[in-house]
Amino acid sequence: MSNWFTRHKSMLDKALDACEKRYSWTAFSESPSSKIHGVELPAAGKARFEALLGKDYPLHQAGNNGWVGAEISPYTGERLGVLYPKVDVDTLFQAISKAQPAWRDAGVETRMGVCLEILERCSQQLFENAHATMHTAGQSYIMAFAGSGANALDRGLEALAYAYKSMRDVPEQAEWQRQFGSDGAAKLTKFYRLMPRGVAVNICCATFPLWNGYPALFASLATGNPVVFKPHPSAILPVALVVSVCQAVLMEAGFDSNLVTMVADTRDEPATMALLEHPDTAIIDFTGSPTFGSWIEQHCRNALVFTETAGCNSVVIESTDDFEGMCSAIAHSLCQASAQMCTSVQNIHIPAEGILVNGERRSFDDVAQGLVDAVETHLSNPKKAAFLCGTLVSDDIYLTLEKMRELGAQHGRVLRDSAPYSHPEFPKARTATPLMIQVSDAQRELYRDEFFGPISFLIKGASIDSCLQDATTNARDCGAITSHVYSVNSEFLERAQDAYNHAGASVACNLMGMPINFAAAYSDYHVTGLNPAGNACLTDLAFVASRFRIVQRKIMRSDV
Repeated sequence: MSNWFTRHKSMLDKALDACEKRYSWTAFSESPSSKIHGVELPAAGKARFEALLGKDYPLHQAGNNGWVGAEISPYTGERLGVLYPKVDVDTLFQAISKAQPAWRDAGVETRMGVCLEILERCSQQLFENAHATMHTAGQSYIMAFAGSGANALDRGLEALAYAYKSMRDVPEQAEWQRQFGSDGAAKLTKFYRLMPRGVAVNICCATFPLWNGYPALFASLATGNPVVFKPHPSAILPVALVVSVCQAVLMEAGFDSNLVTMVADTRDEPATMALLEHPDTAIIDFTGSPTFGSWIEQHCRNALVFTETAGCNSVVIESTDDFEGMCSAIAHSLCQASAQMCTSVQNIHIPAEGILVNGERRSFDDVAQGLVDAVETHLSNPKKAAFLCGTLVSDDIYLTLEKMRELGAQHGRVLRDSAPYSHPEFPKARTATPLMIQVSDAQRELYRDEFFGPISFLIKGASIDSCLQDATTNARDCGAITSHVYSVNSEFLERAQDAYNHAGASVACNLMGMPINFAAAYSDYHVTGLNPAGNACLTDLAFVASRFRIVQRKIMRSDV
């Protein structure tokens, strides 16, 4: 244990450098390909996942008084059969209170070393966790390995880098001397001590349970705070695997495993409020619906709250010199993970007069049809569709699709209807392709909420200026995590970027040839905290630094 910090220091230093200079870098392999890992590692990971099914999942934590779990694979429609300890929250918090002092008093390098070792061991379980994520959150296997695996781990390392930076900036002691009056002088030795806030409750979402789970874990744990995971009832297993790693490493290092625990529940018997309202809860990290996130922000005044929810992610199209490339990039976002990502595009703003393509006017209808055609191209190959779309995390999304299909026909026009696609490996998979609805900006109340799932609006604005105003107003009022502009007009691009930024939203311009949903660790500041889509940013110093406070001791010295 004593050399964990030294062993992983080069990776930490690289992460610190990447955060400072904002370049592209990853510490973990993003592909599960056997060409990279060989055939044995992927097969062993799948076998380890399958060995967990139909069994009780043991965790080293206090307060267990039964078993709970009701996860159903969106690929097979069958129960995973995994049961997790049902926890008495008060008993658990009592054990956490006993475990906390030793972790609080451990040095910065000791805590960092433990966290870096946890990160490394989590990277060794990416294959089984990818299968666990696939069969709970509904992502495709490759997406689960990358987006909920390697990319999420990078976000965790990023948070560790900022935690180390924020703690390293506080010296342990200082000498201070000052003259008071003509014959008075004071010489003090000052000692500075980092004090954690307390128990951090980490509420994970259903579709990407570890994307924010890793950063929140390491931001709190590295700064001395115990962490209680509260996974979504439909996606417990990916979180449980991480908690097992945390507990194993902590015990190996001589610490109490109750420093990282998990409270599992079901929709019928939720446990979230017991955690949020517990008097010892000092930090809350929440990823999920805007409604509940807003409630937490307003009502959980006893804790430091970090939220990431959702918003009306938009695209404004003014002009382009690559029509097919632009349409393909937007269509990819409409299909990827069945638009169940916090970065998925929903609202596509197109002026009624159309756009300029290589200097020539294309009508609104031509642009709309180009986007529909691009979606069809993405879905034409069943294997590609399966990789790109994955499955729906919940049957509730079918109800939303049905409702929006009716409203779309009533208030606009359904340009492309949603329907299940046939998964080549899982015939019972819960699937749906994009529903694309044309409306005018007169129906703005229809699209000013986020609709979770593959639903998008092609919005005919009176002019390009009204399109921009509508999109940025929605970002300011309703939230936005990602925003996009396509234009070859430098004056409009500058104006659009300012408009989005003044609305508290980040914006990307003319992205093509890459997944436009992608948020790069160490480079992108994910969520601004300046609009209703979330009050915090992943990851900056503010996400970490307020998780501890500084107390000091001043001792008068006699050798003045």
